[in-house]
Amino acid sequence: MERAVVQVTLFGLLLVLASTLPNKDDWNIYSFHINSTVTSRYATTVITSRVANRMDDSKEIEFQVRIPKNAFISKFRMFIDGQVYDGVVKGKEKAQQQYTEAVSLGQSAGLVSSVGRTLEEFKTSVTVAAHKKVTFELTYEELLKRKLGKYELQIHARPMQPVKDFKVDVYINEKAGINFVEVKGGLSTKALANAITRTHADKQAWVYFYPTEDQQKTCDGCGEQGMNGDLVIVYDVNRDTSLGDIKTSTGYFVHHFAPSSLSRIPKNVVFVIDQSGSMSGRKMQQTRIALIHILNDLAEDDHFGLITFDSSIFHWKRELVQANKKNLESAKTFARNIQDRGTTDINAAVLEGARMLNAHPREGSASIIILLTDGDPTSGETNLERIQSNVRRDIADKFPLYCLGFGHDVNFEFLEKMSLQNNGVARRIYEDSDADLQLKGFYDEVATPLLTDVTMIYNGGTNLTQTNFSQYYNGSEIVVAGQITDNDIETFTPQVVAISRDRKVTFSDTNATMEYTGTDFDSHVQRVWAYLTVKQLLEKELLLSGPEKENVKKEALELSLKYSFVTPLTSMVVTKPLGEKTDVLHKPKEGGTTQGHSTGVPLPPPVQHPCV
Repeated sequence: MERAVVQVTLFGLLLVLASTLPNKDDWNIYSFHINSTVTSRYATTVITSRVANRMDDSKEIEFQVRIPKNAFISKFRMFIDGQVYDGVVKGKEKAQQQYTEAVSLGQSAGLVSSVGRTLEEFKTSVTVAAHKKVTFELTYEELLKRKLGKYELQIHARPMQPVKDFKVDVYINEKAGINFVEVKGGLSTKALANAITRTHADKQAWVYFYPTEDQQKTCDGCGEQGMNGDLVIVYDVNRDTSLGDIKTSTGYFVHHFAPSSLSRIPKNVVFVIDQSGSMSGRKMQQTRIALIHILNDLAEDDHFGLITFDSSIFHWKRELVQANKKNLESAKTFARNIQDRGTTDINAAVLEGARMLNAHPREGSASIIILLTDGDPTSGETNLERIQSNVRRDIADKFPLYCLGFGHDVNFEFLEKMSLQNNGVARRIYEDSDADLQLKGFYDEVATPLLTDVTMIYNGGTNLTQTNFSQYYNGSEIVVAGQITDNDIETFTPQVVAISRDRKVTFSDTNATMEYTGTDFDSHVQRVWAYLTVKQLLEKELLLSGPEKENVKKEALELSLKYSFVTPLTSMVVTKPLGEKTDVLHKPKEGGTTQGHSTGVPLPPPVQHPCV
């Protein structure tokens, strides 16, 4: 169960300076707006950029935007000289003709690619006639995920030039009630703080960011070339110990479940740490630092184990022990002395971690394995499918496996599949100065289990998203969506059954939490259901083979097309005026670079107009 808080990250205008570009007075971005509406944690963001070509000749102007990796682009359009050009979402096979032609011509527009930790980069271009204007409009959608008790909406603005009409409008509407709203980040400092207006009234919040051209030069990291920094809106909603927050509309429902005031469950955790040669240098140093911080945070009623591995396995102790002061000091000494060496036997290491947990059953506790590795298995059992089969057999659905892949060389798809098969998630740890904080941050997300064996029950519900969760952690949130059978709200009865420490608990307080949203939100609730369903079908498809895999893939494709989501199964054909290149947008995989392609006659080098 992934609890990562989704960050909606918008990268502001980015002008790439080159000697071949014209004087900026010959063209300009005269208006740039970001409108983000968050309704019941579902964010729809529209980026609108208006550009004027001041030159006496036509110019190709490029639109470039960075969006969250978890988001689905759902609309792109251009307005040129009174004409509207809409992107069309198609199945990848239907878009294959454009793709094949682009490859045969050796052309690649690099339309979409992975950039950094949480972003994908979208870009396209169009020729703008002399003294004419173009408007670019991009829409994407994403379900925000709660992490450590809050949601974050993060806007990174780097225009590299002051923009006369620059506006960010954020509207948050939460029927459960908004507990707090804060605005942070470098763009909230100095004179730019005066450009921010924040209003919070019970169930609604508004944040406006309207910096003048002068103010855009005065923040930390800003100058004559404009803003360069972050604006972060942080918020959470009101919580209670009941069934949670349920929204219904015509035929659909969304259930947000995050009970508070529950007692923490003691945990049994085994850390399985790769110490092979590829972990040398800063990776190993940061792993040691993070591990020592994590050990400091264990509670005295927790039990833990610590093993490292290369081609062999090295135990701190062969069995789990209590996290008392003496054992923790001994474990930290072991952690400080971890040295990189040898090859990588992932199979033996994870199976040993599972053995340690299986040998330590403890009533009223929650067990987890956390694997950290930076490479492929290179010794012992190296067949990926056999490793996954072995791990699944030994864990046997008794506890989740969380896989942390360190760096870009790791086989992330292998780790992701192994995690999903064992009720966990995979997370990439990026090689950077804060890698130890990334490791510690992930641990914090799973540090406090509150419920185990969570089952979400919906009598009168159908076509449900995931309803069984091995564990629920403090600060996170479980979200389930589905359809209401025959749209009969009278027979729709939700309930949650789980284990809290050593007793069974049932959440069924429907009277105070069920809320019909009305026609205004019908489309919204449906889209949350579609978004979650597609995400989970794509994960399921990764685990299947044969006819089952094809059936799940077909279902995900049909939903992606129905709701115009650009997913790994669909492409967006970016239509343009006659004679222009046609861009085909593909969604990249995690850790890879998937580029869109262009077809048609090559045009002169573009005037680059990167945006958010």
